[in-house]
Amino acid sequence: MNFKNVVYVNEFTNGVLDPVVEMQYFVKDGGHIIANTAPGCWGPMITPKLQGGHEVTKPVYVEGAEVGDAIIIHIEDIHVTSLATASGSDQAVKGAYTDDAFIDAKCPHCGILNPETYIEGYGKEAIKCKNCDKSFLPFDLTNGYTLKFDNDSQIGITLDENSAIAVAKEAKSYMNTPENSIQNPIVTLAPHDIVGAIARMRPFLGQLGTTPSQSFPDSHNAGDFAQALLGASHAFGKTEEDLNHRTDGHMDINRVRVGAKLIAPVKVAGAGVYLGDMHAMQGNGEIAGHTADVSGVVRLRVEVIKELTIEGPILLPNEDDLPYLAKPLTEKERALAKKMADQLGIELEESYPISFIGTGATLNEATDNAITRAAKLFDVCKEEILNRCTITGSIDIGRHPGVVTATFLAPKGYLEKIKMLEVVKKKYS
Repeated sequence: MNFKNVVYVNEFTNGVLDPVVEMQYFVKDGGHIIANTAPGCWGPMITPKLQGGHEVTKPVYVEGAEVGDAIIIHIEDIHVTSLATASGSDQAVKGAYTDDAFIDAKCPHCGILNPETYIEGYGKEAIKCKNCDKSFLPFDLTNGYTLKFDNDSQIGITLDENSAIAVAKEAKSYMNTPENSIQNPIVTLAPHDIVGAIARMRPFLGQLGTTPSQSFPDSHNAGDFAQALLGASHAFGKTEEDLNHRTDGHMDINRVRVGAKLIAPVKVAGAGVYLGDMHAMQGNGEIAGHTADVSGVVRLRVEVIKELTIEGPILLPNEDDLPYLAKPLTEKERALAKKMADQLGIELEESYPISFIGTGATLNEATDNAITRAAKLFDVCKEEILNRCTITGSIDIGRHPGVVTATFLAPKGYLEKIKMLEVVKKKYS
């Protein structure tokens, strides 16, 4: 294996995260990954050839990463390269898939599974099956918009019909889809149900993580989306036990942005770090099911933490993104607490913020998943974590219906025990 200090990734999977497929990129422990990412969600959703709902980068093998370790992913830069995008709420088209429109899209005219398609014109009739030349969409946009960005990537505005059509006619140029991407750009459909809305840009990664220990469609590598795999008839059908192989790389948590650190589990040799599904902006919950997916360039730095066995991701958000109760205490607050503690003869905790990510079929199940992961890692009872989240943190929705973060101030001793104290202290010093 030729491990490099800097790895440039501009190739993509077919929408499937497969631990059996040999990795082609190799980065040194402490090295950098630079990737040109393709838009997620809608582009892949109208590209039946892709079998996962997204188009993420091919995984990177990290030097020294073994099963049972963890990887710290430092998000150093995220740069949006798309000039425009489109999105909106969706509805799977009856007859245009077998089990799951994200995975086994089927041409309703000729019956070909996962056919190649081409673009002719613009609008909902523009995507056509190469086998029969008939229009074909696995998903319909039920309420959509086209969003154009300013030159400095600070805001976006939603376009009227004429402007949306102008963008649709130059779809690949406006979306700047990477050369090796095969997706049909979603702006081709020229949606324009919302006109003149202004949205602030704050880009982040909807997909960032490590390769699961069983084959998963990329968008289904999370406890909520994975529910669609249970008992499915296609090649990716799972049991409840199988879902434990996931790594929850599909988070859609808007705090996974520049400056944040993500600690991801290693469930296959080399970890297999992958990324994609960059969003220009998103409110907590991604309540419409989709947001403004864009192309972009990302720079990450990766480090191995030996023998840190975690079941799912841990996030160290930027201080600005922490819940109020979980922000590091100020010197004034510490001084006040110490004065009280001295009077009462109590030894104060030294504590730091940490966010555990949980996923599940519902927000309740996702919350329990996050709390359970924290309790198990720190070897304490779940009730203690519930109490700490209540008085020193918060439960926040990443994605509806089933991704949350459980954030709280963790005692110094807990972090020392799992070899994360220095990483967390450096982040919040």
